[in-house]
Amino acid sequence: MQKDKFNRIIDFLLGASWAILVFGAFIIFNIFLFLGLPLALFITISFIVISFFMILTLDAFVINRKRLEEAKKQTELLKKIYSKHTK
Repeated sequence: MQKDKFNRIIDFLLGASWAILVFGAFIIFNIFLFLGLPLALFITISFIVISFFMILTLDAFVINRKRLEEAKKQTELLKKIYSKHTK
């Protein structure tokens, strides 16, 4: 049950992050367009880069969670192998 909650929360946050990236970039571009096209593009690209770091951070949580689960499985297998050979 804990894994399901964690996965749902992370998946929701990833989806929300992508939505913030897409809609936020559009809104930021429109807000700063009155200052000129080059400045609006620069600020929009800066926003996109910062948003990608947020997405990459959430993705790192998912990867580390999978790595932890795999390490737990390997530890259990090693314990079984060790217990068979020590008896």
